[in-house]
Amino acid sequence: MEVKRGASQAGAFEQVVLPHLDAAYNLARWLVRNTHDAEDIVQEAYLRAFKFFGGYQGGDARAWVLKIVRNTSYTFLEKNRPADLSEEFDEKVHTDTAEQPGAEAALLQSADTRMVREALAELPVNFREVIVLRELEGMSYKEIAEVMGKPIGTVMSGLARGRAQLRDHLVQMRPEVRGKVRTKVSNEPPDEAEEQLGLPK
Repeated sequence: MEVKRGASQAGAFEQVVLPHLDAAYNLARWLVRNTHDAEDIVQEAYLRAFKFFGGYQGGDARAWVLKIVRNTSYTFLEKNRPADLSEEFDEKVHTDTAEQPGAEAALLQSADTRMVREALAELPVNFREVIVLRELEGMSYKEIAEVMGKPIGTVMSGLARGRAQLRDHLVQMRPEVRGKVRTKVSNEPPDEAEEQLGLPK
């Protein structure tokens, strides 16, 4: 019976969790900005997910998986790059600001993908994280709040501030230095994620 139970759990795990492997890797790579580290993090996160899968009560599997990936990524950063975690969310700033993506969206549409990747990579990890979850993964505020373990107001605050910083980086890059931009991050996110932003190729 133990073998059957184990086989049944493994099958359920594959069905529920494995479809979100690409999203897990994409998030890890954006958070740690290194391909090999992201691969290790996703592997460790999926081992944790399997270990605790018996306690999974259903619901949003993607949010459950990405929360484990996020926590594993932050543990890695705390041990190896604590400076990356120096800036935290401030719920008092922009918390009541409604999402107004007009200017930022227009700038994203007009910028080329290399500029957007570089600008996004320059953001503090907590702002980079919320933008990736919202813009690349298309998650709702509620889903992002679940992944990050933060109030929805904090998510909105981080998204507003992250977009503002992303906009500032892009404004500084164009048009004078546009031709001089060099990608600082070699581990670029997949093209499929870029297409979700509606960016020109």
